[in-house]
Amino acid sequence: MRSRPDPSIVRVDGPWTHRDIHANGIRLHVAETGDGPLVLLLHGFAQFWWTWRHQLTALGDAGFRAVAVDLRGYGDSDKPPRGYDAWTLAGDVAGLVKSLGESRAHLVGHGWGGLLAWTTAALHPRVAHSVGALSAPHPLALRTQIRRTALRTRPNNQARALGHLLGAQLPILPERRLTGDDAAAVERLIRSWSGPLWTGHRDFRDAVDQYRQAMLVPGAAHCALEYHRWAVRSQLRGEGRRYKEAMGRRIEAPVLQIYGAVDPCVLSRTRAASRQGETHVLPGIGHFPHEEAPAVTNALLTKFLR
Repeated sequence: MRSRPDPSIVRVDGPWTHRDIHANGIRLHVAETGDGPLVLLLHGFAQFWWTWRHQLTALGDAGFRAVAVDLRGYGDSDKPPRGYDAWTLAGDVAGLVKSLGESRAHLVGHGWGGLLAWTTAALHPRVAHSVGALSAPHPLALRTQIRRTALRTRPNNQARALGHLLGAQLPILPERRLTGDDAAAVERLIRSWSGPLWTGHRDFRDAVDQYRQAMLVPGAAHCALEYHRWAVRSQLRGEGRRYKEAMGRRIEAPVLQIYGAVDPCVLSRTRAASRQGETHVLPGIGHFPHEEAPAVTNALLTKFLR
């Protein structure tokens, strides 16, 4: 088994600058490139800022200031014992925009990062210039589809598609599963959620090696799973109802949604239920359009942001 790596190992060299930014009471690590309107890139589960490597260079070259962040608990950002609820995480994003010297930003997120972009735009509307959601339907559309399909046995079942959320509710064991055998579970998850075009590519091998290593950073697995735990447990508490009410506000910022047609995590009915803004579904692509089809994704993002 590999030794636990130092968090600084996620500071991968490239045409970007690494910085530490203090926001909302914690330190967040970011990678930054370009100059112009701010585009804040928010990664998803089991990944870190590096998932946006293709977008950092493309957006920087297109005249934007692209900043990819390690979210709370991930990579080389702080890993506090609490704060993995939607309100605190949205506060991280809003605080980060201001700490970067801007009043507003284009919020682009994938998976959990996309749900966080939606949430920040609802809770802190003055911060969001626009929302770009990749493989991330509006949280209320996702919630509705999960509840409608929870007791069904059909294959087209959104609740079953996100069954890993329920698996994260146990103490300790999910962390061990996620980090065991040098975080082999991270590769299995990403492979099973990806489309067939990417998994046979050299870029896929390089990517999963990075993600496995980052998940072995002390505390990262526990913090990543805390996102899942809050999402499920809040449904049984008053804060789940308050979150639903808060997300019921109409988001005034322009919205772009990008999905993979063969994404096993976000099913077609859920995509259709997330009715807002401009939507694109990429054929043959799975859960990671920004990595599986970076050229197409970059073109859609750049056109939308301009």
